[in-house]
Amino acid sequence: MNRIEKAPLQRRLEITNWVVLGFILLGSTFLKSLSFSLGILLGGLISIVNFYWLHQNLRDTFEHLMDGSKSSILLKYGVRLAVTAVLLYFIIAYRVADVLGLLLGLSIVIINIVFTVIVTFHKKNFEEVR
Repeated sequence: MNRIEKAPLQRRLEITNWVVLGFILLGSTFLKSLSFSLGILLGGLISIVNFYWLHQNLRDTFEHLMDGSKSSILLKYGVRLAVTAVLLYFIIAYRVADVLGLLLGLSIVIINIVFTVIVTFHKKNFEEVR
């Protein structure tokens, strides 16, 4: 089966995730400790990889929607959740990075989505006024 091209919004979100992570990471290296910056980096990587992984799982789900394979969908979701939980456990339990930095890093995708919605809404309103 041919793969469906990514939507422009999806590609934009994926690229902007890395840009947002870069800006926040750059700012944290000047303002906070190395542990805080490492938390942002690790949290950002986890959230961005989860975003890609979720996109891939959803794409596979919709491509195989007629197969009725609900158990494989749930299994993939469970594996993704378990891998994320194990990574977060080791980062927090072994104090690899600052927890607040980790939380900020884990919020990268959410920050990007909110930012993208605000910019898109602003552009739409601006075009309607003109």
